[in-house]
Amino acid sequence: MEGRLKGQAATNVAPPLHTVKPLPRTIFNRVFAAIYALAILTLLYYHAKTLIYSTTLVSFSTTLALLFSDLVLAFMWVNTQTFRMCPVYQRSPEALFESNHPCTSESEKIKMMYESMKDKVGHVLERGKVGDQYITSDHEREAFNKWSNNFTRQDHPAVIQVLLDASKDKDIDGYSMPNLIYISRGKGKASPHHFKAGALNALLRVSGSMTNAPMILSLDCDFRSNDPQTPLRVLCYLCDPAISPDFAYVQFPQLFQGINKSDIYNAEYKRLFQINMLGFDGLSGPNHVGTGGFFRRRSFFGSPSRLISPEIPELAPDYVVDKPIQSHSILSLAHRVANCNYENQTDWGSKIGFRYGSLVEDYYTGFRMHCEGWKSSFCNPDRPAFFGDVPTSLIGALDQQKRWSVGLLEVGFSKYSPATYGVRTRGPLMGLAYAQVAFWPLWSIPITAYAFLPQLALLNKVYIFPKVSEPWFFLYAFLFLGAYGQDCLEFILAGGTIQRWWSDQRFWIIRGITSYVFGSMEFFLKFLGISAFGFTVTSKAVDAEQSKRYEQGIFEFGVHSPMFVTLTMAAIINLISFSQGLVEVCRGNDLEGLFVQMFISGFAVVNCWPIYEAIALRNDNGKMPIKTTIMATLLAGAFYAAASFICR
Repeated sequence: MEGRLKGQAATNVAPPLHTVKPLPRTIFNRVFAAIYALAILTLLYYHAKTLIYSTTLVSFSTTLALLFSDLVLAFMWVNTQTFRMCPVYQRSPEALFESNHPCTSESEKIKMMYESMKDKVGHVLERGKVGDQYITSDHEREAFNKWSNNFTRQDHPAVIQVLLDASKDKDIDGYSMPNLIYISRGKGKASPHHFKAGALNALLRVSGSMTNAPMILSLDCDFRSNDPQTPLRVLCYLCDPAISPDFAYVQFPQLFQGINKSDIYNAEYKRLFQINMLGFDGLSGPNHVGTGGFFRRRSFFGSPSRLISPEIPELAPDYVVDKPIQSHSILSLAHRVANCNYENQTDWGSKIGFRYGSLVEDYYTGFRMHCEGWKSSFCNPDRPAFFGDVPTSLIGALDQQKRWSVGLLEVGFSKYSPATYGVRTRGPLMGLAYAQVAFWPLWSIPITAYAFLPQLALLNKVYIFPKVSEPWFFLYAFLFLGAYGQDCLEFILAGGTIQRWWSDQRFWIIRGITSYVFGSMEFFLKFLGISAFGFTVTSKAVDAEQSKRYEQGIFEFGVHSPMFVTLTMAAIINLISFSQGLVEVCRGNDLEGLFVQMFISGFAVVNCWPIYEAIALRNDNGKMPIKTTIMATLLAGAFYAAASFICR
């Protein structure tokens, strides 16, 4: 009888609101990391030995360049291992979310309304004004009438209009509607507006003055909700008594609709938005990725143990708003805090709110929060919480990565560098995990070196790698196969496909000789005061032909860009180098000495097939511009001539 009562009591215990499960591959990751680290040290020893015994300037210079490239690779590899040391998987209890969410007539109706709204927005953007046919009430007309002829995009006062008031407006069934407020923050030519971070801080202040709700969702304009139960999942974390008071936010992954089957531009970013997040989650929690983050308002005002009070008490996270949102005092305060010069002489952007100083304000803000002692959690349910749009042209994808590169280097070389400040405040694992992202653009060094150096050496009959019969060859083989094998395994275990993994690693190489190079150059020029950069919004707009090519998995070039020049130049040099290697083999030269350089060139040739296709086999509007091809050919010839002169 006593045992039965105990069993009954046990079944009545409430299930945990969320669980944490270590990934089974953790032990394998740690063992493999130890073995691979020994292999890297052995490779560095091989380079050092070759460098010491070099007898020619060419041999010395080539070995020194490879040594430096491999040191950068080793640094980035060490940082990457932090994600593999203790990855965990967290989901809120599935018992609460067993519904399959069947497609209903109501959901279809909402979908049709969304498509109609999207068409209307597109029409308004084309005309540059909101026509009378889209204004359904005097209330809406009042908001648009505030935009006078004297307003410009960079110079206008704050505009705030309450479109729905929860205390008054009802839906057709009589239920209260949520507050819906239109906000356009004030801007002035003489006042810096800090791009997206400035907009988010203005929203933080306006929402604080009008409602001061304790939870905030940050969502990009091109993202949309896919699961109405997402807020309930968030509450499973925020309301869990096991969660400590230093919990700041729940981060959902960035997921996208409309990606073609092979994901030719690596728009999914599975490693960034899913795989690495599991590694972050086993430490202090994931970084913020700009969208899909539910924050506690308190986390924007100092550390968990020390509240930084804002300049006026009405913006404090614990302030209770006890007046209607349309009262004169509330609206007056909202306009005041949305003004373009409100932040002058305040802590906004430095100690309060989203942080200024980087084009990647999401990464920087999440990093600073973790350094202050906050924690976060990653929630990746089977049904995606949000979906977004992706760039469907190559230039759009590369421009986005170039902007990220500039912003990441701004953090990496600041006084808050993850490699120093992060390691000191959050420990080596968390600090180096953030450093792996901050120094992403440094991948350009080894990728560019291996894209050109072995190939130019092969063209000049200089063999810089060990023969196949030598023991050192097996070290190179292990390092290559081990890195790519583990990367592929993680990708597949995360729900990816071989085809998309191949696109992922190919686009990593493409970024290395385009976005990362030009982003690094732009940052260092600005750092030296030579030039300045601005914020470029990634275009998601496509025409019918471009959309069709993207669906077919065909790369979109079509416009001239300096980034396409370096990419095409690498493709040309690798093709010529591989062809020269085949000629040497046919002439009877020893394949053993040529093999590694021919393999690197051949590997690049396979990855560059879309470029060769765009140069010679296509006649559509997305082919490679002839101007780009000519410039790349001339530069490739100049590189070859310079290498030949050095090798004499």
